[in-house]
Amino acid sequence: MPELRRIELPGQGPEDVVVAADGRVLTGIDDGVILAIDPRLGTMETIARTPGRPLGLHANPDGSVLICDTVGGLLRLERPGGQLETLVHKVDGEPLNFPSNVVRAADGTIYFTESSRRWPLEAWMGDILEHSGTGRLMRVTTGGEVEILLDGLDFANGVVLAPDGSSVLVAETGGYRITRYRLTGDGAGTHDRLTENLPGFPDNMYLGSDGLIWVSLTSPRNPLLDSLLPLPGLLRKLVWSIPEALQPKPERTVWAMAFDFDGNLVHDLQREGTDYAMVTAAAEHEGVLYLGSISESAIAVTRVP
Repeated sequence: MPELRRIELPGQGPEDVVVAADGRVLTGIDDGVILAIDPRLGTMETIARTPGRPLGLHANPDGSVLICDTVGGLLRLERPGGQLETLVHKVDGEPLNFPSNVVRAADGTIYFTESSRRWPLEAWMGDILEHSGTGRLMRVTTGGEVEILLDGLDFANGVVLAPDGSSVLVAETGGYRITRYRLTGDGAGTHDRLTENLPGFPDNMYLGSDGLIWVSLTSPRNPLLDSLLPLPGLLRKLVWSIPEALQPKPERTVWAMAFDFDGNLVHDLQREGTDYAMVTAAAEHEGVLYLGSISESAIAVTRVP
């Protein structure tokens, strides 16, 4: 990966980054603020403030923005500086626990993920250790109904819609894979794996202007977590009770991969995590790569070689 340029923010943790129709980069930080950043000038504008902690975003062509928020649920911002509308706060009578990422189809259908129904954002490592398998991929129809497409996912995270609408992809962070749910054709309603056995933890995903699926990887796989994966759930839970200093930690690295829709690896870009680390988002636009991180106070900008 080429050298990075940091754009400092007035807060911590730009967990997701997306490119809006006007070319600005949108991100949310830990105090609930949603920022629109001019990547050339480094100037930024606060366009919204959510009731909780914003995570995944989706910029619609009309200027509205979809937001996954830890308190508000799935939200819609009608325009920069406009009103926030709650689209989904509860599913089957239970509040969304950990809404993670979202994308909208051309017909208005919305697809979004919930990472865990057991663990909240601030204790995300608990789900990675336990492998609770309580993540979900859901759909909001144009009539406003919520449908559960896939349940039992291993920390459901980033979501991407195929340009032809034939499938929706979801990153399973705890399962080291990208799962494909088929929307059309003879296999509609079934799912398979686009990729398996990834070398790191996939987080947010983004459909680039190059037609590729860009995936951020927060860290390489951890030998301890790999050894825990096949063990019974009770033994995995015991690891959560050991002192924090002894628990597995993400390695400092900067990492993004890009795949085509056949699952072929096209780009594998890495740098040492000296000036930036724990990349949770990678968005490509016209050859430029924008990175977000839940642990940094900046977004990072580089180019695709």
